[in-house]
Amino acid sequence: MNDRLDMTVMYAMHHALRRDLQHVARITSRADRHPGEALRAAAGWDLLKVALHVHHRAEDDALWPALRGNLTGRPDDLALLEAMEAEHAALDPLVEALDKALADPGTTPNLVGDLADSLVTGLTGHLAHEEEAALPLVQEVVTPEQWAHFGQVHAQRIGPAAPRLLPWLLDDADERTITKMLAPLPGPARHAYEHQWRPAYTALDPWAGTPEA
Repeated sequence: MNDRLDMTVMYAMHHALRRDLQHVARITSRADRHPGEALRAAAGWDLLKVALHVHHRAEDDALWPALRGNLTGRPDDLALLEAMEAEHAALDPLVEALDKALADPGTTPNLVGDLADSLVTGLTGHLAHEEEAALPLVQEVVTPEQWAHFGQVHAQRIGPAAPRLLPWLLDDADERTITKMLAPLPGPARHAYEHQWRPAYTALDPWAGTPEA
């Protein structure tokens, strides 16, 4: 590959989001149990929300501004960036609406299913759009220094949630991704990941109790 920028973390995050969206879709499409009860009880739903918030806020605050500053005189590319920002803005209310519906014991299964379907469809479409159009543009015009700054902001936003989010992020990731993600960590953090964080995540079983397809 001839990519200038290492996007391992970006694609690992997208993979993890898609993985958990499949769980959300599966749970909320079942007819043998109220989908709100199943999704509300799943620790995976909270992890998905936290990860999505961290990822999108880091892009909004550190990646899209850098990209915008490098697109002077390129109106079509600026329009693409505006589309990315608009997609982020549209996803936040969907997450909030679904969360509100899950908190209300009177919410109907149909409403939960409709909101979940909108979120799954919207976020899946956004991830594909970003990978097909925005990330190649980032590879073209964002400098290594700007990309490193985005990575730092992303890591800082994960910060206190790292014991939960890092095992979540690497759940079912390939060995290459796991190795590259763990390599920059200081020794104590790698030890904590291997002996504390990952075992705790495994014991948590984020989608425990949710029906299998």
